[in-house]
Amino acid sequence: MKTKLLQIFFFFSPFLISAQQLDEIEQKLITQIEKHYEETVKLLEETVNINSGTFNLEGVRAVAKVYEREFAKIGFQTEWVTLPDSLRRAGHFVASRKGTKGKKLFFIGHLDTVFEKDMPFYPFTMVDENTAKGQGANDMKGGNAMIFASLKALYELGLLDDRTITVYFTGDEENAGKPSWVSRLDFVERAKQHDVALGYETAQGFNIATVARRGASGWTLKTTGRQVHSSGVFKQNAGFGAIYEAARILNDFRVALADEQYLSFNPGQIIGGSDVAYNPISGKGEALGKTNIVARETLVTGDLRFLGEPQKEAAREKMRAIVSKNLNQTKAEIEFEDGIPSMPPTDGNMALVDILSQVSIDMGYGEVKAGDPGSRGAGDISYVAEYLDCIDGIGASGSGAHSPSETINMKQYPDLIKRSTLFVYRLLK
Repeated sequence: MKTKLLQIFFFFSPFLISAQQLDEIEQKLITQIEKHYEETVKLLEETVNINSGTFNLEGVRAVAKVYEREFAKIGFQTEWVTLPDSLRRAGHFVASRKGTKGKKLFFIGHLDTVFEKDMPFYPFTMVDENTAKGQGANDMKGGNAMIFASLKALYELGLLDDRTITVYFTGDEENAGKPSWVSRLDFVERAKQHDVALGYETAQGFNIATVARRGASGWTLKTTGRQVHSSGVFKQNAGFGAIYEAARILNDFRVALADEQYLSFNPGQIIGGSDVAYNPISGKGEALGKTNIVARETLVTGDLRFLGEPQKEAAREKMRAIVSKNLNQTKAEIEFEDGIPSMPPTDGNMALVDILSQVSIDMGYGEVKAGDPGSRGAGDISYVAEYLDCIDGIGASGSGAHSPSETINMKQYPDLIKRSTLFVYRLLK
């Protein structure tokens, strides 16, 4: 009994201490979240227990069906956005309602996880009273359930009447269909019709919000050399070969760019020999070679992460210059592929953190600060960052995302939902 009482005290104590800082409606919203909290956890469990790896198209749609059912109950119009078959992606789920009052809000989540159907399955499981684990529990099925819980509480008090709200759950955030301008075309066009984008990706910490995210792009380096007997390597007629040229370029990338803030570049795969083959869809490569042959071909694939287009373009120019300075009897070329843009920090984004922070202080949870832009990679919100004010990382907290040990912090979860709900309420006002 004593343990149970302690649990109740810690669950409600922050709100009770600071209730005088909240208006009557905000206190009622807190009550609604508490009233439906068990249902929220059941919704989380239901969706976690559906495998929805990006390439499990049926699984992604199955999670969307759950939210289609739930959003219909609270007065939202729902639809499924299909994508061209060539993209090999499931599509996107949208729930919306339109009005004429208040700020127009665009909520962002995603249905897919990195756990594909042929991988070991990890269902929703309570580890202890404060922690649960499961595939995508914090990235980001916990955030999706938070969005619904907040909007349900607002709906039940009539606070969504005559308001414009769009909830957009993409089906391929973990591995976007290419070209991304096709897979995100509808997403971006709808976002432009709103004032604020709210991203419910995993929280970096209970009192940290994301105002900036680095962008992600790809690059492919190809080098060639003369295929001759290895006894002549380094000599004028034989040269250095394709593998040495690739190694020279990669090391020069590291020397020239490794210390630049917010910039990272990672060679994720290298294939070299007398003959190479690479499948860009599967990521599988093959090489044929012998130790007594100077390598004729090398291929390297990698990513480039950056904050802002100027940093990306400046890095690419430096990389091109390095690639052009070839070793004897070698050639090299590099190609860049745009991926997810970055989300630079803006005054509008910071203003959203200020609002969230005041909500948090009023609830007794403490100040919320903007996180380090370098600590987060690219995300869906980055596609719309140039068009509207954005805040991200306001979803569930946890650890081990993208791994079998992925967890969600169930001690913080109800408080994050409450804070999210009051934050949205104040934005709508």
